[in-house]
Amino acid sequence: MSATIIGLISILFIFSGALIGIWLQKLLPGHHLDKNSHEIVKLGSGMIGTLTALVLGLLVSSAKTSFDTMNNGIVQGSTKIIMLDRVLAHYGPETEPIRKKLQFAVQSSLEKIWPTKVNGISGIQALDQGNANDGILGGLLALKPQTDAQRLLLSQAFQLVNDFTQTRWLMVEQTQGGIPVPFLVILIFWLTVLFVSFGMFTPRNATVVVVLFVCACSVSAAIFLELELNNPLDGVIKVSSAPLRNALKHISPE
Repeated sequence: MSATIIGLISILFIFSGALIGIWLQKLLPGHHLDKNSHEIVKLGSGMIGTLTALVLGLLVSSAKTSFDTMNNGIVQGSTKIIMLDRVLAHYGPETEPIRKKLQFAVQSSLEKIWPTKVNGISGIQALDQGNANDGILGGLLALKPQTDAQRLLLSQAFQLVNDFTQTRWLMVEQTQGGIPVPFLVILIFWLTVLFVSFGMFTPRNATVVVVLFVCACSVSAAIFLELELNNPLDGVIKVSSAPLRNALKHISPE
């Protein structure tokens, strides 16, 4: 289920909680809504509100860390691609087929992870299924260095390919987490209960209803933001492709 759908569902439940609270004003006897009852409900809602705010804040912070980690992985991988191309260029003209494979691999990754048209493949699936490194590694294994300089450059090329492969798989594994569904259900339940308490003691007029709706959208936006940041290669909020596109400009065979 996408982050947008979950966000819309959370708006529906949370705002419905406010409407239920307003409806309960008419249904409950007067002594259930007196000052003493109001104080107890306010105390309970304050506790739930504090707990919910803490959890939401921690989740968004954790999701932002995951997003930044993926972005840093893209930057590091792009840097290693440029370095690998430079090393191969210094090795000699016999590495030109490998450099072309490298260029094609980067172009293919850009088209799959940041497609201009919907291709039905998620960004993380494209990253997971990428096997261009095998062809590049095979090309390196076929090289026969003749000088000490070429042997040193070949060793550096192997190290860069290994580092890039490790970075790619690290990015893939880091996206395998996500928020468990029961956790989301509990979080939305807390927010719904909180808005029920708001509705029970709020004046019944259009302005209040609009404010409650805006508040429901705001807290749902926090849930949406957290889910989006946890999937940095898919959805509305994605890591930038600029580092990889910049790398592509630098690796065209001379």
